Amino acid sequence: MTDWILIVDDEPLIRENLKAYLEDEGLDVAAFESVAPALDWLRQGGDCRVCIMDMRLPDMDGNTAIRILRQRYPRMQFLIHTGSSSYSLPEDLRVMGLDEDRVYHKPLDDMAPLAATARALATARENGT
Repeated sequence: MTDWILIVDDEPLIRENLKAYLEDEGLDVAAFESVAPALDWLRQGGDCRVCIMDMRLPDMDGNTAIRILRQRYPRMQFLIHTGSSSYSLPEDLRVMGLDEDRVYHKPLDDMAPLAATARALATARENGT
């Protein structure tokens, strides 16, 4: 099975640059500008191990999207990619296992740490851990 990464980010340049970087790292990536098409892709059989979620999206906020995705896909892991310097993880997302190490602030000077974390989360799930 491939290590699919789902990106949900409404900023085209950021979304496409992150997608290209992760693909160059050997990962399969599905990228969407909002939550609705990402959910459609998943419902149609898309298999995603890790989701990189923006917080400000046109159809709902990223925290709500993570809650919905976790409910429907309990094994999915999340990374947060936000442009908000004041973003603070809600307690219910912390209970899901997210912590400050999974929050990345835009713009990223170096995408390697985010890519390494995404790969580690995908690999951990693949190995059943």
